Amino acid sequence: MAEIGLKKRIWGWMAFDWATQPFYTLGLTFIFGPYFAAVSLGYFETQTSDPDAARASSQALWFWGSTIAGLFIAFTAPLIGAYADSTGRRMPWIWMFSLIYITMTAALWWTLPDASTLFLILIAFNVALVASEFMLIFVNAILPSLGNKEDVGRISGNGAALGYWGGVMSLFIMLLLLAENESGKTLIGLDPLFGLDASAREGTRSVGPFIAVWFAVFMIPFFMWVREPRQANRTGGVSEAVADLKQSLSGALKRRSLLNFLVSSMFYRDALNALYSAGGVYATLILGWSIIQIGVFGIVGAITAAVATQIGGRFDSRLGPKPVIKTCCFILIGVTFVIVGMKRTSIFGVISLPEGSALPDIVFYICGAAIGGAGGAIYAASRSMMVRHTHPERPTEAFGLFALSGKATAFLAPMMIALFSTMTGSAQLGYIPVIVLFILGLYLLRYVNPEGDHAQWSKSDVPLP
Repeated sequence: MAEIGLKKRIWGWMAFDWATQPFYTLGLTFIFGPYFAAVSLGYFETQTSDPDAARASSQALWFWGSTIAGLFIAFTAPLIGAYADSTGRRMPWIWMFSLIYITMTAALWWTLPDASTLFLILIAFNVALVASEFMLIFVNAILPSLGNKEDVGRISGNGAALGYWGGVMSLFIMLLLLAENESGKTLIGLDPLFGLDASAREGTRSVGPFIAVWFAVFMIPFFMWVREPRQANRTGGVSEAVADLKQSLSGALKRRSLLNFLVSSMFYRDALNALYSAGGVYATLILGWSIIQIGVFGIVGAITAAVATQIGGRFDSRLGPKPVIKTCCFILIGVTFVIVGMKRTSIFGVISLPEGSALPDIVFYICGAAIGGAGGAIYAASRSMMVRHTHPERPTEAFGLFALSGKATAFLAPMMIALFSTMTGSAQLGYIPVIVLFILGLYLLRYVNPEGDHAQWSKSDVPLP
């Protein structure tokens, strides 16, 4: 019976990835992000006669929103995690952020084509992003209780892979039945379902309510099967959380492997998130793709991510997470070089392309597959590596620090992309800082112990950080 209970907990925990992935697949990257870029591009084209400047401004607006959200998460995530550990309660936080997430994603419906709601919707989207990231802290904190370090790598990989398959399915539904192209038809030539008005882009705008309903339905297994641990019934409060957080931060500075991992992941995860945010925006602004084209691109990337993440989880189980992270960083550096050097008319300024050439499209499809595969594997492996540095009695706080490392400079990549895009007047050159961030992450990874702090702790005597 205990084994059956554990299996249900694992499946319930993995249901979170399935429930939230459409926000990243449909919202951040392949449907809403490109649609928002197109709407904002139309707005900025009325402000300037320079088309390159309009594209750069549109890209900058999107990334300034991400910058503010990242700063907010960076300053609040560790404290919230410490507070949850001091009180022993995680589920109420997940419930609260779930309600915020559902409300804000549903509000994306009001992204009107005339750009009249542009800035309000940017706020709503980034509030949903904050809620999603906070939920992730508490859900990740449950991972160490699901198995030993070898099991955790496999479970993390399987959960992330399941999430990507959810992204694939949700993307198929949007493209086949809801999101319209320039002719007002879906990918298979249908009018958007439910009588949605294609001329008002209601099919594409339905992505917000779709994400909200998907989450509400598929989080049911999580709330049914995942429970608070018995030892979590403790008293605590803000003062205890602040004291515990200070102790953890002080301890992290003394733990060489943990400190280098947190700083390393700070850089490479920030760079990866920038690539995720950039995919659909880049395709819209540089390649001139339609929502349908971007959606097909997303399917390729999401399928690759699902397969590669599961494979990465197996390698994690056998070799540990560190080699998986290093390999993925090298792949993503190569992809970013291509993004910086590619235009519709040339590649790296060396290979000239005739008008209408399909080569940039083919190259970017390959890049999308690489980003999806390497990004999915590095996400699961990073989560597994953090478990190896997590104190058994403070998992939420540990993953709060993990969120801090992922968001402390989360403003940096979007800000640098926005600045480079504005200064150079080029959307492509704006991605140069992403390459630098991946290289910094790789360099610091060399000082991370593959076994984490578990190499030093014994089962009978696990010191507090």
